[in-house]
Amino acid sequence: MITRLTGGRIIDPVRSRGESPRDLWIEDGRVIEPPVDGRPPDRVLDLGDGLVMAGAIDIHSHIAGGKVNLGRILAAADHRAHAHGRSGKTCRSGSGLATPSSYTTGYRYASMGYTAVFEPAMVPSNARAAHLEMADVPIVDKGAYVMLGNDEYLLRRLGGGAGQAEINDYVAWMMRSTAAHAVKVVNAGGISAFKFGKRGLALDEPGPLHGVPPRRIIATLARAVAELGVPHPLHVHCNDLGVPGNIATTLATIDAAEGQPIHLTHAQFHSYGAEGKRGFSSAAALLAERVNRSPNVSIDVGQVVFGPTMTESGDTQAQFRNRRFADPDKWIMMDIECDGGCGVVPFRYRDRNFVNALQWAIGLELFLLVEDPWRIFLTTDHPNGGPFASYPQLVRLLMSRDYRQECLAAIHPAARKATLLEGLTREYTLAEIAIMTRAAPARSLGLEDRGHLQPGAAADLAVYRPQDDLEAMFRAPALVMKGGVEVARDGAVIATPQGTTQVVRPEYDRLVERRIRGFFDDHMSVGFETFPLAEDELAEAGAPLEPRPCRTSGAK
Repeated sequence: MITRLTGGRIIDPVRSRGESPRDLWIEDGRVIEPPVDGRPPDRVLDLGDGLVMAGAIDIHSHIAGGKVNLGRILAAADHRAHAHGRSGKTCRSGSGLATPSSYTTGYRYASMGYTAVFEPAMVPSNARAAHLEMADVPIVDKGAYVMLGNDEYLLRRLGGGAGQAEINDYVAWMMRSTAAHAVKVVNAGGISAFKFGKRGLALDEPGPLHGVPPRRIIATLARAVAELGVPHPLHVHCNDLGVPGNIATTLATIDAAEGQPIHLTHAQFHSYGAEGKRGFSSAAALLAERVNRSPNVSIDVGQVVFGPTMTESGDTQAQFRNRRFADPDKWIMMDIECDGGCGVVPFRYRDRNFVNALQWAIGLELFLLVEDPWRIFLTTDHPNGGPFASYPQLVRLLMSRDYRQECLAAIHPAARKATLLEGLTREYTLAEIAIMTRAAPARSLGLEDRGHLQPGAAADLAVYRPQDDLEAMFRAPALVMKGGVEVARDGAVIATPQGTTQVVRPEYDRLVERRIRGFFDDHMSVGFETFPLAEDELAEAGAPLEPRPCRTSGAK
């Protein structure tokens, strides 16, 4: 069936930086060229002068896995306060805002115009459970980044002098075994060090057991990801998260990549100075300046949103340190086999608290000071900085200086004086929003048929009704389509097709499996033969794999 969308104004920065009034033609879930034979469409949808963008893509959101489920256990109040019932025969019941249930996650993303979301911290030993849980998230496509850099096997091999080629083979084997789309490192070496009594690990400090410093872990993994051709750069959660003065570690982490592509995640939490009588200040300008002159670096922000949330992280060091701020006073820390760990701490960000208010301002400073919208992405590090449901408000903050000034006037007065926000006049355009939330994530993740609306693209799109209230406009699109299927209208879900699981499968030398098998036999509770995920497992669960090719050497 051929569908013609008429009357819309296309905002597709892959093609142009402005609005382009033109029709869209869709067939079999793809955007197509207008039929040259004059064939009439099977149906016509009048978009009524709506603004049309490709479906949005969230590059970093904690939606599945052990830490997410632990967060749900601690969040009874969140689920009581944010429950929704069935919507006719279309939706299943669910609940939660900071810790939404699987079905609620898919419904809420789709209702805001999002058609893909990526879980950024999949522990290898928990990969099977994480994928099966993601299969329950309806409508949107999913993918996951496998967590390496604190796993016992890697640290042993680095400490034993393994060469780059062997590490590359191990990374590729692990990506294929866990059906991963990319590679994540969290507090390189620090989570392992925590198990041996270390409460911090400097970038050039040897780890307590294997003698491997974080700088070497980052350099080796960044090079492995690049040499394997994995589209998304090494996804780095820097050491010293949340520590005043950690900007020095963040800048040194960029240097540690040695010019290889690197993505710094939730950069707001890593952009702190230690100036002022409170020993806490913004260093966003320093990070933005480095990003602006470093084309190999991209970031997502991890914007803080005021209100209650649940912090969920593989960074046991940071979460153990932050447990004293738990609100309410309960928390969970966990050691995960030979892979890493995690910590779950409920938290409330307060606009009248100096540190929280300045964190909020630091995130906005990064958004406004990083010049290239192709290398900065909209995230709250859901739910660590706040729920992903707050994205429409963040778009309004970026597009309206007047609204920013209004919010700035309400925060802690000392934080207001400590930020550059009042003097930043930049306002994002619709095209820049489309880049940051669509085209740029697609390019970074190697999703060549997503993030744009050119012929051949997946017919994933959102239609926004122009209005002065930008937050309302982005919260409830007039129409959302996934693969050419209408899935939401005016913020209400009307259909729930199943998305795919996005994966990347690098090649590797099978000889590496001999050493890995021996490690599994000696140390792991799951057998080597049963550890890898089989493709039919995910297909049977309702999440068929959609492999993405590795990039050839030298490709960007």
